[in-house]
Formats: sequence, structure tokens, C-alpha cells
Amino acid sequence: MDRTTEKDSYYNNLEKMSVREILQNINKEDQAVPLAVAKVLPQIEALATITAAKMKAGGRLFYIGAGTSGRLGVVDASECPPTFGVPFDWVVGIIAGGDKAIRKAVEFAEDDIQQAWVDLGEYNINDKDVLVGIAASGTTPYVVGGLKKANEHGVTTGCIVCNGGSPIAAEAQYPVEVITGPEFLTGSTRMKAGTAQKLVLNMLSTTVMIQLGRVKGNKMVDMQLTNDKLVDRGTKMVMRETGVNEETAAGLLSKYGSVRKAVEAHTNAD
Repeated sequence: MDRTTEKDSYYNNLEKMSVREILQNINKEDQAVPLAVAKVLPQIEALATITAAKMKAGGRLFYIGAGTSGRLGVVDASECPPTFGVPFDWVVGIIAGGDKAIRKAVEFAEDDIQQAWVDLGEYNINDKDVLVGIAASGTTPYVVGGLKKANEHGVTTGCIVCNGGSPIAAEAQYPVEVITGPEFLTGSTRMKAGTAQKLVLNMLSTTVMIQLGRVKGNKMVDMQLTNDKLVDRGTKMVMRETGVNEETAAGLLSKYGSVRKAVEAHTNAD
């Protein structure tokens, strides 16, 4: 396969560039990323559609990856409960090497082709679930092995990769292949490839949660009220939806614990 993510940067002598030149060139490369994502919207649509269907039927969404890709999956999974008020086991992010690898690289963790299925086994993954493998290269053994085993056990599989014709895309039933090309810093896939993966993950989880009824209008009505900013946002949302004053809205929010429940309680009381 042709790993464009590993090809030489279009730029050379980076250390001789001024700070402004470095920033301008990174920014120029970054502008290509959303355009690359736009080209694969049908692939993202297919993955989001099947994921929503499986989750509506009681399934869960799993992400697996190594390094930057694994961290991005963990981030997206960890943000679903506070944003959409879903249980912590609905969307699960697993990184090669375990949670310690989130902060510090674990040597050769990504090279173990068996370990992903062992890690997934701790969650009793089954044919109701969806597994998305994330890997810029499209070749990470940890992810290849996880998808292969998942397919053998009837789990729905997808992937997010940044090279064409990869082993991971070949294993995935619903591949998303965002071709981002050479990085500004040769081979540093935390840059354009990582940005592309983050964009796709944002699109996937947000679309699925909207399909699951976790958004009303354009508001996060099920968000967890974990800090003062979110309580204030929630109070204003209740005020807009019900017409009550700030004190009453805050009281409803405190009593019922979410914007959705507060609004429903007020509506049903009328």
C-alpha cells in the first residue's frame, strides 16, 4: 500500500523558517483537512447510520487505537456522557497499552495483534455492538487484530484511517478513509491526520447522539451539570423553553437534574 502519511513533507529546512513562516505553512496544510473529510461524507454517513441503528437496538460503540489515534478515541468517548447525558458504557474508548498510554507512550503496545480483543473482552463486546478502529497509517497491528476478531464474532466494524488501500480498511465493514497526504513535519500524523480523525469522530458521535434523541432543537438538553458554566447555560435553556424567570428555572434544574427533565416537569405541571 502507498502510505502518503509517511511521505516527505512538501516543505524543507523547517529549522530555517521564521516563526511566521512555520505557522503560515502549517495553517496552509491544515486547510486541506476539512476538504479531505468532505470527500468521504458518504462513508461517514454509512458508518453513522449503522452505528445509530445498532445503538437504538441496545448496542454500544467502541473505539480502539494506538498513540494519537487511541487518545482521540478516548477523548471522544469520554466527552459523550457529559455532553449527551448517556451512561459511561455506551461509548467506550480503548487505547493500546491501557490508560497509562494516554499520557505516556507505551513501547510496542501497538504491535500486539492479539491484545485489542483481550481488552475488548473485558467489556463483553458482542454482536449488538459497533467497533471502530482508528489508525492514521491504516496498518497498526493492534487495530487490525481487533477488527479481525470482531468480524469473526459478528461485531459490526468500521474504521477511520488516513491512507488508501490499507489492511485496516480491508477488515472494516464500514471504512472511512480520509486521505490527508504528507504532513508538514514528515510522518507526524498527530497533525493533519489527527485533525481529520478528530473531525470524523466529532461528526460520528454527534450524529449518532442526535439520532438517539439526545439533542432537542440545537441544544444539549441532557448534558451533565458538572460546573457553574453548564448550570448557567442550563438555566438559560430552561428559561427560554418555559418562559419562567431565572430563579424558577434554576430551581427546576436543581430539582430535576437536566434541562430535558426540568422542562418536561414544568410542561406537565401546567
